[in-house]
Amino acid sequence: MSEQYVLETRNLVKEFKGFVAVDDVNLKIRKGHIHALIGPNGAGKTTVFNLLTKFLIPTRGQILFKGQDITSMKSAAIARKGVIRSFQISAVFPHMTALENIRVALQAGENGSYRFWKSGTSLNKLNQRCMELLDSVGLAEYANSITVELAYGQKRALELATTLAMEPELLLLDEPTQGMGGEDVESVVELVRKAAEGRTVLMVEHNLGVVSKLCDRITVLAQGSVLTEGDYSEVSADPRVREVYMGTANDTAPATQGAAE
Repeated sequence: MSEQYVLETRNLVKEFKGFVAVDDVNLKIRKGHIHALIGPNGAGKTTVFNLLTKFLIPTRGQILFKGQDITSMKSAAIARKGVIRSFQISAVFPHMTALENIRVALQAGENGSYRFWKSGTSLNKLNQRCMELLDSVGLAEYANSITVELAYGQKRALELATTLAMEPELLLLDEPTQGMGGEDVESVVELVRKAAEGRTVLMVEHNLGVVSKLCDRITVLAQGSVLTEGDYSEVSADPRVREVYMGTANDTAPATQGAAE
């Protein structure tokens, strides 16, 4: 594999009792790019994400990270290599403060141990980095707020900060703007752009308006297979893409469809 690609899949297949959810998918994610994986509901996008992070085991095919075959590795080992993902549903601790959520994520990077037996005060040395991460996503003033009291968009921003605390080399974002209104969407677009500095991002996203603003490369899935790939101008002009999105030529139409597969 060329050193310019951080992640590659080769003939990736996932079958469920005869149903082929992912069919011969070949991806090449270039270092430093924001790469989108798009397609209608049921296209296989989230299944691909689950295969990449080993929440699902491929039926056939290979997954390579920086040229190394990671197909047989478990989720935790892949995360330690620097492949970190977010989820469609915000995955933060609701009854901790925003700062405490970040601190837990930072702990995970310290010798792989959470050290739950130590007092909370022993972790205060991490607070400066916590505040830097919260500030990077616009949440510094909410450091001591209980997470459950934050607005939905703020919770998604906090989740992004926790993933950045893990120092990802490849950041996988699953529907980062799901369920958001226009103002929150614009905020998340800027956060993702900032998070992508110095790293590679692979994102699943329904909103083609978001994709057009952020992404260097786009892969379109349909019925588990790669339909086409290119930059936004190439993909949006492809009549097959319009067809799988129910025949619409409206850039933002896919964003109004259901959010998850």
